[in-house]
Amino acid sequence: MPERRFVYTPAMVALTALVLLIPIAGLVLLLRNPRLDLHWEHHPTHFWLVLLTAGLSAVLAYLTGAAALRRGDARVLFVSLAFLSAAGFLGLHALATPKVLLDTQNAGFTLATPVGVALGSVFAFLSSLTISGVTWGRRLRVALLLLMALWAVASVLRLPPLHQTSVPEVADGILTALAIPAIILYAVAAGRYLQTWWARPSLMLLSMVSAFVLLAEAMVALVFARNWHLSWWEWHALMLAAFILVVAGVRIQWYEERFADLYQADTVSGERELSVLFADLQGFTTFSEKHEPAEVTAMLNTYFEVVVPPVVRRHGGDVDRIIGDALMVTFNKRGDQPDHAYLAAAAGLALQAAAAAVRASHPNWPEFRVGINSGNASVSLLGTEGGRTHTVIGDTVNVASRIEGKAPGGAVAIGPATKALLPQARTESLGLLSLKGKAEPMEVYQLLALGE
Repeated sequence: MPERRFVYTPAMVALTALVLLIPIAGLVLLLRNPRLDLHWEHHPTHFWLVLLTAGLSAVLAYLTGAAALRRGDARVLFVSLAFLSAAGFLGLHALATPKVLLDTQNAGFTLATPVGVALGSVFAFLSSLTISGVTWGRRLRVALLLLMALWAVASVLRLPPLHQTSVPEVADGILTALAIPAIILYAVAAGRYLQTWWARPSLMLLSMVSAFVLLAEAMVALVFARNWHLSWWEWHALMLAAFILVVAGVRIQWYEERFADLYQADTVSGERELSVLFADLQGFTTFSEKHEPAEVTAMLNTYFEVVVPPVVRRHGGDVDRIIGDALMVTFNKRGDQPDHAYLAAAAGLALQAAAAAVRASHPNWPEFRVGINSGNASVSLLGTEGGRTHTVIGDTVNVASRIEGKAPGGAVAIGPATKALLPQARTESLGLLSLKGKAEPMEVYQLLALGE
């Protein structure tokens, strides 16, 4: 992994901590010497600075959210929600800039930032814990977006308690009540991430630690600074720096599994009961020898355009890889599909139905054969510089591949473990078959139809 090119030493950590503490030292200096805390009121700069910060946070929320749901990792999901809460409420705060979009100051939009940062601290803290599953992830994200929308409506309509037209320049009871828990939660989250970093050094983890520290300092500056003074501008700069740090860490990672260093242990090397589907084209090599590469590519694309959607969208499979004409799909990789055998079997039949429709117009094209097997497998992160992949490994996977090699063209073959999980399925025995790497023959079945 490219981030391990950096040298991580206790001295480096101490230097990083010193650099991160400079902003808070600057804030103390400005507050103790008001003459240094110069007044600069420039509304367009404020608007675009806040909007840029919200935009960066929104990009991070999208990227981490997609990775979390794809891999079923709760830690990355909570990181995504932390970024999302900051992005949404910061966007609302941008609307509070006087004489840009609103003529008068709006309490709801002004207070949006401390609320968003405080809410983000809760998600940051939760991300530092070990929590399993993300089946509730989409619902929680929708709830957060709904909360932002309600806050915006209440602010525009000036509903109590957001009906004030002015906001105090210094900390009042409400802001302090938000700030103190938020600072503590960010500090705890940063400390726990630092422990993880100490066990397995990573630029991404160090970026997260730095971002949480900067967000905690931003909360301090946000509450105690004076409006339109340097100390007030400081918290805007701190939040921007926090998100830039994470964006830089993301940019340096390899594209494949760029958030892998944030994954929980169970995501990186856990065990699941799952089903694996393999499919390839019988006679592909012969077809390739007799046709131009462009024709072969067009044939493959035509097939994959119709066979992948039924597997992924309709039956919830995860495409692990496509190599040439071969397709590997997993079910229950995230641990959220208890009916994985049924889904895999239904996907296999749907794949063959879609492929048959294509082949009806191209009778000289090779046809798919599908093999499915169920059982325990290791969910692992494999690879190093230039290529990392999140995949499944084990005998279950190997047997699925061997079964696929024995399947008749146009058919779906399943192993005994999958058949046992489909008591209502209609099958036909293909007999005891010798599978490569297996000491004893295994009875393989052709899947004809699924029951209820």
